Amino acid sequence: MFAVYASTFNADDPLSALVVGERPDPEVPAGWTRVQVKAASLNHHDLWSLRGVGLREEQLPMILGCDAAGLDEDGNEVVVHAVINDPSWTGDQTLDPKRSLLSERHQGTFADYVVVPKANVIPKPASLSFAEAATLPTAWLTAYRMLFTRGNLKPGDTVLVQGAGGGVATALIMLARAGGLRVLATSRDEAKRARALEIGAHEVYESGARLPVKVDAAMETVGRATWSHSIRALRPGGSIVISGTTSGPNLDDAELTRIFFLQLQVIGSTMGTSSELASLVSLLDATDTRPLIDRELPMEDARDGFAAMASGDLFGKVVFTR
Repeated sequence: MFAVYASTFNADDPLSALVVGERPDPEVPAGWTRVQVKAASLNHHDLWSLRGVGLREEQLPMILGCDAAGLDEDGNEVVVHAVINDPSWTGDQTLDPKRSLLSERHQGTFADYVVVPKANVIPKPASLSFAEAATLPTAWLTAYRMLFTRGNLKPGDTVLVQGAGGGVATALIMLARAGGLRVLATSRDEAKRARALEIGAHEVYESGARLPVKVDAAMETVGRATWSHSIRALRPGGSIVISGTTSGPNLDDAELTRIFFLQLQVIGSTMGTSSELASLVSLLDATDTRPLIDRELPMEDARDGFAAMASGDLFGKVVFTR
């Protein structure tokens, strides 16, 4: 079958480790199902995999991709949940210490077919295209959990979204607006600030700018470059919810004095559960909110999508179609 996969690692030139070609058809273990991939979306995780982060050499070659939408073995339109749990695990799937993502221990979604546990597929509503649904399992699910599960935000709350433009940040803006929150967003790029307003932000600011109000929560995926700004933007008792550190994890100042004095909460958030993915799909279906796609490319042109992500030349998600 056709596939996009990692054959080796290269920390300095990750695209040189990318292969577009053929791989064997997957076997289907008991309790799993085969999904014909109609669309799959690109994440930073895929780029890091080519650098050798989170993937061991003995697992190569590894088909990349966490997210997909397609047809199950009965012809039903489905969305694939990317978190693979230990068979004995019960409870919140994100807390399983043995969990992994597709493309880490199990072959990923950038292929004609992907094999997943039967519990990892949920129905795709007719209101979402395959391309739109394929953006949900990582970036949009991460944003949903940050806002409504870990952040516990309610209509009328004010939220700050740092780094408008990336897949999670755009999802945060659109989901927060759909959920009745007041949305402030930042970006270093003037064009991205303008786009943030178009997709639902109430106000936009240059990165690091002093805000006119204190916010109930700050959504962090950037890390070092925006951490102090996020902490200083919070009201007393507010929360910072972090799901990534794209600018690096090593802080110049963790703002510990401000955190304890103002009784701030620092909350980690990772991915989401299959039930949260189902709730996310229902929210989009009910509110007519549509995921933002920067570009759709045939999977054969996956290298172009990886290059765009590596350069940061994106606003929204890259989707590969079959």
